[in-house]
Amino acid sequence: MRKHLLASALFLAAQAPFTAALAQSADPAVLTPERVFANPSLAGPVARGVSLSPDGELVAFLRSREDDVDVLDLWAAPTGEGEPFKLIDARALVPDAGELSEAEKARRERMRISQRGVVEYFWDEQGRYILAPLEGDVFLAERAGGAVRRLTETDADEIDAKVSPKGNFVSWVRDQDLVVYDLAAGTEAPVTTDGDGLITWATAEFIAQEEMDRDTGYWWSPDERYIALQRTDESTVDIVPRLDITGGGASVIEQRYPRAGRPNAVVELYVQDRQSGQRIKVDLGENTDIYLARVNWSADGRTLYVQRQSRDQKRLDLLSVDPATGASRVIVTQRSDAWVPLTNDFRALEDGTFIWSSEETGWRHLYLYNREGRRLRAITRGAYPIKGLNGVNQTTGEVFFTASMRDGRELPIEQQMFRASLRRTVTPVAVTPEGGWWGASMNRTGTAYVGNYTDLNTPAQSGLYRADGTFVRWIEENRLDESHPYFPYVSRRGQVTFGELESHGETLVWQMTTPPGFDPTKTYPVVMQVYGGPSGGGVRRGWQSATNQLLTEAGYIVFRLDNRGEGDRSTAFKQALYLKMGQPEIEDQVLGANYLRSLSFVDDDRIAMMGWSYGGFMSLMAITEPRMGLAAAASGAPPTEWSLYDTHYTERYMSTPQANAEGYAASDVIPRLPNMTGRLLLMHGMADDNVILENSTRVIDALQSRSMPFELMLYPGQRHGVRGNERQLQQWRTYLDFFDRTIGERSRSSD
Repeated sequence: MRKHLLASALFLAAQAPFTAALAQSADPAVLTPERVFANPSLAGPVARGVSLSPDGELVAFLRSREDDVDVLDLWAAPTGEGEPFKLIDARALVPDAGELSEAEKARRERMRISQRGVVEYFWDEQGRYILAPLEGDVFLAERAGGAVRRLTETDADEIDAKVSPKGNFVSWVRDQDLVVYDLAAGTEAPVTTDGDGLITWATAEFIAQEEMDRDTGYWWSPDERYIALQRTDESTVDIVPRLDITGGGASVIEQRYPRAGRPNAVVELYVQDRQSGQRIKVDLGENTDIYLARVNWSADGRTLYVQRQSRDQKRLDLLSVDPATGASRVIVTQRSDAWVPLTNDFRALEDGTFIWSSEETGWRHLYLYNREGRRLRAITRGAYPIKGLNGVNQTTGEVFFTASMRDGRELPIEQQMFRASLRRTVTPVAVTPEGGWWGASMNRTGTAYVGNYTDLNTPAQSGLYRADGTFVRWIEENRLDESHPYFPYVSRRGQVTFGELESHGETLVWQMTTPPGFDPTKTYPVVMQVYGGPSGGGVRRGWQSATNQLLTEAGYIVFRLDNRGEGDRSTAFKQALYLKMGQPEIEDQVLGANYLRSLSFVDDDRIAMMGWSYGGFMSLMAITEPRMGLAAAASGAPPTEWSLYDTHYTERYMSTPQANAEGYAASDVIPRLPNMTGRLLLMHGMADDNVILENSTRVIDALQSRSMPFELMLYPGQRHGVRGNERQLQQWRTYLDFFDRTIGERSRSSD
């Protein structure tokens, strides 16, 4: 109770006017859905995918076109003097973008890429070229002079294109085979030729793309002699017929979808020797029911490092592989009673040592190993998790990483970059200032980085910095001044307040945003926004989305609580949901709802929840939990029965349906539907290949069979997200109309 009262007092004390200077100089303007989903973007000139050239002299980044926020061009800027310039104009090179192949659509969906134009690009390690796949073809920009060369113009899509490490070749996957293009000769040659049907070469399988954060299926050795590449056989995977319903009709997709407890694709790894032309199979062990998690080369190209994860994900082995023979041996093993997480923290160093992370202490930390896998020392330690390895300066021995930490203790709502040492375990030193949310992309030598920063009063900014944190120049300052597209609406932003609640010995963080003109003597309805699932974590001291302001403009308090299981926190915090998804998360959200009702300015009877994907699942679980007492819930693309979802994600947290029947039954939404406490809005894309539409149709059928009223909005042609300004505008008009009728002004007039 003391914590509730203290949090209430802190909240009321924080209701001071927001940034007085900005508020006085801006004309008050109500933000509308029509403006949010229009051009130019209210986010301002945000740089995406920013990276430094290998020598650190040029910065490349993606920027939305002013005339179409959904199309990206490739820009570059010198790190010294000089203005940014457009390197690749997507519309100039490909004026009429055609239909992407089904494989490329699926790949982009897995990578959460919704734009068109230049959506990704790659430097060669010499810094001479930038490779940019564009609308299914491949373009190469020369850094010297800026000439753009078109390498392909074919009916098929070239996907996952790369420049080889020394810049002599370009490679891509076409029609399920790997192709190498010789830049000097201007000719291409196939590496594989039998990719067809259920056999695919050099492409990450569905599970790897969707759940393992691995988007590629082939890896060049540093000397360009070898290419490690995977072979995928999907013949073992169940066919799950999926209706792909568009506005022009419907087609049946015979999707190979590995559901929990069912067979996965068989993935093998090979090494192609480009000198001899031989292809050697890598020994991944006798058990083929494993996951190919990560593949990396040693700095000298003599060793291939492979991370092999067991099917139950409780064991992760690091294999040392001889690329000439394919022979392998296990040099490090990580184990867990729940699951061993996958990261991108492995880094092979020039002296033969390597860095890798582990959660064995209960927190994710970095360690240094020799080439035989013997641990030499801890690089980081303490009661906080590192978020990711950003870079290494092998000359000075400095190691750079991001973490949500201050004074050696976890601070989930902020993120900074820190510096540690390869040579001894030291107290990390902050490189970036505290107070907001930092992301960083470092060059290969660890001497400079691109810093991406945001806080409550600062939209996303990108700048170039030296490794010690010294500012060099802006890439996109994105200054919130009179010229910024969002500036007319800044004075009506709601006040954001943060707080904490305790649950089973764990600290939960929350944030609350109040409507403009907030009066604590009145009562307000609340929209609880939720994701709730693993790797979420939405409470942060960063720029708030424009859609949040649509809710506060409509008179709602917006509240978000990161429950146990959500975010990059301690092992204990994350594993609280193991084998029982939907139980501890809802218990914590009940705690959040009870806290809201303890506040004098919250209308107890007008609390709603909204969420998408796992948040959609949470919204359904919450509207059917009497202790939540929700008046309404908007559920988007929800997994409603976890045996319908894929293997790697679901089994990581729930084991298999055969081994954990009780846990799967408890997380099934259908038996809970008679307990609905308020009105339900259900949304789903009718071409969703991730959380397939069956998850929602079974809820539709169950509600109708029980004669229970609900509201439904389906999106023809849309996959796991709703794309494009027009459809998103319709989506948010629907949200606002639904909440207005259930917890808003119209709900009060009908009382």
